Amino acid sequence: MLCLYTESQCSKPPEFQPNRGLDTVWRNVGSSVILNCTALLFTDQNEEQCDTKFQWSKDGQSLTNLTLYMHNTSSWSPIAGQLVVNSLLVVTLKEQEDFGLYSCTVRNVSLDYSLQNSNRPSHTAAVIAAIVLLLFLAVAAVVYSRCHLNIKLWYKNSFGDYELNDGKLYDAYISYVNNDHDRKFVNFILKPHLESKTGHKVHLNQNDVLPGGQPSAELLMNISRSRRLIVLLSHAYLEQDWCCANFRQGLLYLLELCHQPILIMLEGQSKCMRPEVKQQLKEHQHCLTILTWKHNSVTPSSVFWKELALAMPRLVTFHSEYAGDPQIMLQDDKDPMLTLEPDYCHSDTDPAGDLGIRLPVYRTLARKAPILPSAPVIATEPKPLDVDVSDLGSRNYGTRSDFYCLVTEDI
Repeated sequence: MLCLYTESQCSKPPEFQPNRGLDTVWRNVGSSVILNCTALLFTDQNEEQCDTKFQWSKDGQSLTNLTLYMHNTSSWSPIAGQLVVNSLLVVTLKEQEDFGLYSCTVRNVSLDYSLQNSNRPSHTAAVIAAIVLLLFLAVAAVVYSRCHLNIKLWYKNSFGDYELNDGKLYDAYISYVNNDHDRKFVNFILKPHLESKTGHKVHLNQNDVLPGGQPSAELLMNISRSRRLIVLLSHAYLEQDWCCANFRQGLLYLLELCHQPILIMLEGQSKCMRPEVKQQLKEHQHCLTILTWKHNSVTPSSVFWKELALAMPRLVTFHSEYAGDPQIMLQDDKDPMLTLEPDYCHSDTDPAGDLGIRLPVYRTLARKAPILPSAPVIATEPKPLDVDVSDLGSRNYGTRSDFYCLVTEDI
C-alpha cells in the first residue's frame, strides 16, 4: 500500500504583496502614517483551523498603544484556495518613542516597516564629511612628502627672517682639503652654484677648520666675516692627522666657531667612515646640518641643493643704483665704512679744512652743484665773534675720504 503525504494549504507561508524587504518610511513628529500590509494566504475550506489573522508588533513587542488604529479586511482570490488578507495600521507620531521598527506577522512570517524621524540629525552628512576630510589629509600628506622642500623654500623666501646689518661680508665660508678631487668639487660645482644660481657670496679657504690645536686668528677672522660655515667632510679631510687622532675635539672646536655648521659628505665616501666618526656625528646631529652629495644631485632641482638653500641665509632682492651690499643698504645704512665700493673715493680737495659751509664731497652731488659768480671783494671792518676761534686754524674739518678708500680697497 503506497502512502502519499500531501502538504496542508494552511501550513504554506504567505506571500506578501508587494514582495519586498525592509520598507523605510520617513515622517515628522506630529504626523500620521498608514502602514499597509497585504498578504496572499493559501487556504482549504475543508480545514477549520486555518490561521488568517495579522499581528502587529513594534520593536518585538505586541502593540497595545491606544494611539494606534488597526483595520483588517479579507477577500477571496479568483484562484481557488487563495485568500487575500489586508491589514492597515494607522500610527500617530506624537513623540520620538513612536518611531521604530513595526512588523506585520501572519503564520509566523513578518513584513517589517522602519519609521524614521526626518527631523532627526542624520549621520550621513557627517560620514561624508569625515571621508572627504580623510581623503584631503591623505592627498595633503602625499603632496607634502613629495614637495615639502619646495614648500619650506617658498615659506622661507616669503616669510623668512633677513640677516641684516650683521657686519658679515660673505654668506658662506667653505673649508676643504686642497687635493684634486675636493678642489674640483668646490670650484666647479659648489661655488658656481651658490654664486650663479642662488646669488650667494662665498669665501674659499684651504685651511683646516677643525684644527688639532687652537684655531688661528686668521681662521677666526674669516669665519666671523661669514654667515655660514660649510665644510667638505671628504675622505681626504678625515684622513688628516688631527682628525685621526681626536675627531671629537675638532668637532667641538667647530661647534664653538659657528652655530649650526653645514657638513657636506660624499655618498661613496660616507659609507667608508670610521665608526667613531659616525658616532660623533650622530651624537651632535641636532647641532649640525649634514648633507650628502649623491649621484643624482647634479641637477639644480635635486634634494641636495634644496636642503642647502634652506640652510643658507635668505637673500635680499635690492634694486638700486647705489653700490654696496644689499643686506646693508636695505635699511638705509649709508655708513661708508660698510660700503665695499664707495663713489666718493677721491683726493681731498681741501685737506686743511675751512670754517664755512661747503658742499658735500660726493661726486654725484658735486657735478650738480651750481656755479655761482664770484662776489666783489669789499673791505669791511671785522666784527668781533661771540665764539673763541683762536685755535680753529690748527683743526681739520674736511672729510677724509682717502681713509674710506683705504679701508675698502680690495686686498
